[in-house]
Amino acid sequence: MTATRRLAAILAADVAGYSRLIGADEGGTLQGLKAIRAELIDPTIAAHNGRLVKTTGDGLLVEFGSVVDALRCATEVQAGMVERNATTPADRRIEFRIGINVGDIAVEGGDIFGDGVNVAARLEALSEHGGICVSERVQEDAAGKLDLLFEDMGEQALKNIARPVRASRIATGAVSATAPETPALALPDQPSIAVLPFQNMSGDPEQEYFADGMVEEIITEAGRPGTGCPLCARRLGAQVRRPRPHRRSADRRAHRCRSVGRSV
Repeated sequence: MTATRRLAAILAADVAGYSRLIGADEGGTLQGLKAIRAELIDPTIAAHNGRLVKTTGDGLLVEFGSVVDALRCATEVQAGMVERNATTPADRRIEFRIGINVGDIAVEGGDIFGDGVNVAARLEALSEHGGICVSERVQEDAAGKLDLLFEDMGEQALKNIARPVRASRIATGAVSATAPETPALALPDQPSIAVLPFQNMSGDPEQEYFADGMVEEIITEAGRPGTGCPLCARRLGAQVRRPRPHRRSADRRAHRCRSVGRSV
């Protein structure tokens, strides 16, 4: 059979900690997965025009003709899992990791192959429990179409992928019960400023101290009494230390903070 090629959005997902769950309660885990597939995953895939290509034990591979459909499906599944897990003990919760990529794929006998598929699988491995990790192209294709918060993870060296892939995580609210909670930042009622870390462009790791020192100096001087310059907490700047801060991410995270990234 001759393979055909097409451009597609690929969603790869697996169950985080699957071996541990099976070891603790094989029957209950398998029964739970079956119910999740029937009641949540399969209907959501169908509602967003996806095609379930195959399942692999705890994982699944889905093809979409649209990035928007793939993202909507992923976020709805993760939101649905949060609801299902609300009354489940933390050590028994089934949580998915999802990776999404867009690329040229080969289709043969109903299965899909190619670098685009492999990247989606590697992005899934980067995802947090209950999270979604996407390639830069997915983020670009979704720009202006969905109200999602993308957090830049920088370029990632993925296993068996020749080139680095720039990745982002999506803030879904589907956070693992085992992940530490981050308390909300207390902000003043007036506009504030967040000083983000400078990016070290020298390639010399020793210069990180110089960059951090500059940020501390700016925060100290700008925050002196009488300057009329309220500052967001230092923790905000640390949370968005990335090679290329995403403006909207910092804006949303601080609610009333406007971020401007610069490098020296």
